[in-house]
Amino acid sequence: MEFREEGEGEPVSPTGQYFNSSTLSVTILAVLEFEVPINDSQTLTLIQDVFLPINPRFSSIMVSDNADQKKQWKRVEVKLEDHVHVPIFPSKISPESYDEYFDDYISNIAAEKLPQNRPLWEIHIFKYPTSHAAGTLIFKLHHALGDGYSLMGALLSCLQSAQNPSVPLTFPSLKSSGPKTTHKTKIVSQFFSSVFQTVSEFSWSILKSNFVEDDRTPIRSGEDGVEFRPITLSTLTFSIDEIKLIKNKLGVSINDVIAGIIFLGTRIYMQEVTQKSSNEYCTALVLLRTRNVERYTSIKEMIEPNNAKMSWGNQFSFLHLPVPKSTEISNPLDFVLEAQKMIKKKRNSAASYLTSWLLDVLKKFQGPEGAARYIHGTLKNSSMSISNIIGPVEKMALDNQPVGGLYFTAVGAPQCLTVTALSYMGKLRIAFGAEKGFIDSHKLKASMQNAFGVILEASKENATCFNN
Repeated sequence: MEFREEGEGEPVSPTGQYFNSSTLSVTILAVLEFEVPINDSQTLTLIQDVFLPINPRFSSIMVSDNADQKKQWKRVEVKLEDHVHVPIFPSKISPESYDEYFDDYISNIAAEKLPQNRPLWEIHIFKYPTSHAAGTLIFKLHHALGDGYSLMGALLSCLQSAQNPSVPLTFPSLKSSGPKTTHKTKIVSQFFSSVFQTVSEFSWSILKSNFVEDDRTPIRSGEDGVEFRPITLSTLTFSIDEIKLIKNKLGVSINDVIAGIIFLGTRIYMQEVTQKSSNEYCTALVLLRTRNVERYTSIKEMIEPNNAKMSWGNQFSFLHLPVPKSTEISNPLDFVLEAQKMIKKKRNSAASYLTSWLLDVLKKFQGPEGAARYIHGTLKNSSMSISNIIGPVEKMALDNQPVGGLYFTAVGAPQCLTVTALSYMGKLRIAFGAEKGFIDSHKLKASMQNAFGVILEASKENATCFNN
C-alpha cells in the first residue's frame, strides 16, 4: 500500500476506507504507564515538533472526491487543543480509587468515535497515580491511519532509550522463529499441500464470513451492535523468559505459546461460566503481519514511495483458528501444539491473497462499504480477535520521563472479546477488551493466569517428551 510523502491528495488505501466506514470503525488505544508524575508542560510543543511531522496523515482528514466519491487524505490546520485531553478528577485519593476512575475513563473514550472533521487521533493525559503508574498517557489512533507495525513505528519515533537518549531503541527480531522445511524432496508435496490448503481455507473463509457463526457462548453473545457497547480493559503480565522456556521445551514459536495460553484460558473461563461451553464451537481471528521484514524501520524508510515491503499502511491478514474443545484435549500442552499445527498449516496457505482479491472485487462492484460489510461479517461471526506486537527490549522515556509499562488494544470491532499482546523489557503484557456486563473480566484474567501456570508446569514435567 503505497504512501507518498507529500500527503496532499493522497488516495486513502482500500483497507483504510474499510476500517473507517459507516459499517466499521476500528480504533487503536496505546497506553503508556509512567514511573514518575507526568509533566505535560511541553506536550503541545512535542506534538507539533515530533508527532505531527512523523506522517502527513496525522495532519489530514478523509474527504471524498465530488466526481467519483473516492476518498483522499487532505492536509488541514491542526488545532492541537482539540486533540489533547486532560481529565479532572478528585484530588488526593488512593491509587485504587483512581484505578476505578481510569477504567471508566478509558471505557468511555473507547466507545466514542473520532470526529471526521479533524485528523483521526487524540492524546489523553491521565495525571493521577494508579496502582500501575504515577501517570498514564493514552494515544487514540484510528486504524485507517495504519496497522500495528506502522503505528508502533510512529509511537517509538517519539520515544528514546531511558538510559541513553542518543542510542536507538532495540527490538527482538520480527522474523518468525518457527521451524522451516528446506528438503528438496518435499517441495512437490508442499506445493500440492499448499494449493489444497489455499482452496480449503479460502472457501471456509467465505462461508465463515457470510453464513457460519460461532456458537453463543460466555465470550460471544451473538447480538448485533456489540461494537457500540462499553468495554472493560484489563491486563496481565507474563515473563518472556518463562514463555521462551515453554517454547524451547515444546519446539514451537513464541506466537504458538501465546495462542495456546489464550485458547486454554478461554476454555477455562467458558467452562467456569457454563460447563457445556467445553464442547461449543468457538473460533479466534488471529491477525497475521504480511510484511516480510525482520526489524522495525525508520519512519523515513516507511514513507518512501517505492518501498512496498516496509511501507506505511495496513498490511495484515486474518487467520481463522478454531479454539480446541476441552472434551477433545486432555493435556494442557496440546493447546499449544494444536495452535502450532493450525498456524503452520494456515501460513502455508495463500488464502489471505485470495481474500484480498475478493475484497477488491467487492469494492469494485459494491464500493468500499460492500467490502467493509464482508470484514464486519468475518469479525461478527467469530468469537474473538488476537493480535500481538513486539516492543522494545530496554526501558523507554518520553521527554526524559521513564515508561514503566506499555500495552494496546483495538476497539470498534463487532466482538465481545479482543485480546492483544505486547512485549516490553522482558515482559509480555496481555490486554483483554471485554464487553462490560457480559464478560467477567476478573474471572477471565484469573482463567488466563491459571492457563499460563498449568502450561508452564506441564512443560517442565514433560520436557523429555517434547525436546527435539
